[in-house]
Amino acid sequence: MSLPAGPASPSPFQLMRWLGRPTEYLEATRGRFGDAFTMRIGVFPPLVLLSDPQAIQQLFSAESGTFDAGASNQALKPTLGSNSLLLLDGERHQQQRKLLMPPFHGERMRSYGELIRQLTSQVIAGLQPGSPFLIRSTMQRISLSVILQAVFGLEGGARLRQLRRILSNMLDTMSAPLLMGLLLLLPDDLGPWSPRGQLNRSLEQIDALLYAEIRERRQRPDPAANDILSLLLAARDERGEPMSDVELRDELMTLLVAGHETTATSLVWALYWIHYLPEVYQRLRAELDGLGTDFDPEAVARLPYLNAVCSETLRIYPVALITSPRVVRKPVRILGHEYTTGERLTAAIYLTHHRSDIYPESDRFRPERFLERTFSPYEYLPFGGGNRRCIGMAFALYEMKLVLATFLSQLEMHLVHPRPLLPVRRGVTLAPPDGLYLMPGTRRVCGRVPASV
Repeated sequence: MSLPAGPASPSPFQLMRWLGRPTEYLEATRGRFGDAFTMRIGVFPPLVLLSDPQAIQQLFSAESGTFDAGASNQALKPTLGSNSLLLLDGERHQQQRKLLMPPFHGERMRSYGELIRQLTSQVIAGLQPGSPFLIRSTMQRISLSVILQAVFGLEGGARLRQLRRILSNMLDTMSAPLLMGLLLLLPDDLGPWSPRGQLNRSLEQIDALLYAEIRERRQRPDPAANDILSLLLAARDERGEPMSDVELRDELMTLLVAGHETTATSLVWALYWIHYLPEVYQRLRAELDGLGTDFDPEAVARLPYLNAVCSETLRIYPVALITSPRVVRKPVRILGHEYTTGERLTAAIYLTHHRSDIYPESDRFRPERFLERTFSPYEYLPFGGGNRRCIGMAFALYEMKLVLATFLSQLEMHLVHPRPLLPVRRGVTLAPPDGLYLMPGTRRVCGRVPASV
């Protein structure tokens, strides 16, 4: 059986639209071909996009062995390494996922609450009333500091500064749509001035720093440490074997790349919506006022409207447009269509989040929808789904809530040049356009503006 219909335009043209105007491309294509269509971009094999929740449920809940997902992420191998969780399948994927899960759940994760609040407060302390700050760079500074300290336990020193600088420069460079297109079309290292050559030079510097840190930590283990690297160094698989240095490097690199930029982007969107829509700001402000500035992180995590604001932020413009593609290993039927070995399928997150039958007025930012009903994991999937759902989901939401609560409880702010925004491509993600500024105003005391103001 043939694949579902899709655009007949040349694949380079589809790639240009996918990289340059992805949401318009997706919406126009679904409008023409329906909830299942085939996209052909660049040198990649055809990809079937599904946005019907029933189809997504069948995709996510297929029996073990039906799909490979790591095989479709091989373009990430030069950056993340062959041992990255994103590139593994089958038993090896399950094993590594089991080793990586504990730090992101329960008491382990909650122990990072105070760290997140302290790092955010340090950034706020450096902001000057009346002097606007660029939201993206500020959120990147916070998210990178959180990931470096939570993952490595690095609180200072030359290695922390070098990692922060090199990683930030590399991610900023990779975010340009033109460079992403060149990396996809010209994947080989053609010298220091080629896109892959520049990326490889940065990766060599990062690798030297990561392996040095791993070696030192193996030599001086600290049983009391609760950073993720320490936990992974102590972890053992079913055979009692530890992770190798290369496995550790690849998983740490995955956490650094995937956990930094995505959270920063989500925070930029959230701060934009909160300060662009007065009714959202006022309701959230009222919910936070009762906590004061010295709030309990766990109390913040349970606030219903704050949770709704974060959920709606991730719904309307999800950071990832699609889930990790699945490659068919054995024939499977989804909503009556038979897919054969080697064909690729993915859940279209953005399109699913903009179904009018699930989300009325889907282009409107309306957090209340998450207070009015619960959405299934096949209707709301900002972190993917099935056995490939992002292991850092709980941590990312926790960080989002604490950073927002800390900012709003300590500082009055307003958008500089408030205006409607449309998302743009930033690397493989969907992000606000550059140039968004917030203007700091009065500092708040115990969650309230001083009476003299």
